[in-house]
Amino acid sequence: MTESSAPAGSFYEPLGDGRFAGTAATAGPWSPGFQHGGPVSGLIGRAFERHDPVPGTRIARVTVELLGPVPVATLAIAVRVIRPGKRITLLEAEMTHEDRPVVRATAWRIMEAPSHLESVVHAPPPPPLPDTTPPFPEWPGVHTGGYLSAMEWRLVHGAFGRPGPGTTWARPRIPLIPGEPDTPLVRALTLADSASGIGSQLDLAKWLIINTDVTVALHRDPVGDWLCMAASLDASPGGSALCDATLADMSGEFGRAMQTLLVDERPPS
Repeated sequence: MTESSAPAGSFYEPLGDGRFAGTAATAGPWSPGFQHGGPVSGLIGRAFERHDPVPGTRIARVTVELLGPVPVATLAIAVRVIRPGKRITLLEAEMTHEDRPVVRATAWRIMEAPSHLESVVHAPPPPPLPDTTPPFPEWPGVHTGGYLSAMEWRLVHGAFGRPGPGTTWARPRIPLIPGEPDTPLVRALTLADSASGIGSQLDLAKWLIINTDVTVALHRDPVGDWLCMAASLDASPGGSALCDATLADMSGEFGRAMQTLLVDERPPS
């Protein structure tokens, strides 16, 4: 991937009262005018964490429903409690642009497990972090100057735009909000929506794939800036597509991500 500097100093600029201005760094690969789902998910995760936080609890699962393209513009986020509880709380968030809903999301905030619980992890250790990664290949019609450049990628297997499962290490070059360290949840969510780009078995020059959602479930919080994602996609004629990813840090696997995807023939250029 590119080693160039990021196009902005942060993904968002806070405007107060739950409003945020998306910078050029949020732009996705298909248009400089619409945001990638990674920063959007990270911003919603931040809102969940800050809504009436309860010591001894954590956000264990987030599902983001993408109602349509999210413009690179000013967004507002509101969070409310759907199911209150001491050990389990269900939160709901709505993101709007000019009073029009563009994203809805839910999150389970649950009590932390006892510290003496024995760790159970079935996934193998992640591959080593590569020293470098190649630059973006020629990818006609793809905008690489937004989110893709705002993230630092270290590909292990596969590549963006190349059919086949993929594995990559990645970290943001910039924070979600200026002057504010990203939390572990924000880092995981900012990466997770890239699963179908890393792990697609479909030729993106021929097929249009659009994810309607992303679900991220974490059995523990990730540690460190670098996160590893191994992703693959399954698709069926007369059906749709499903992308599944394993998330890991230097210590091992910490969660999963899943996306539901629409598949259609790409119109002739």
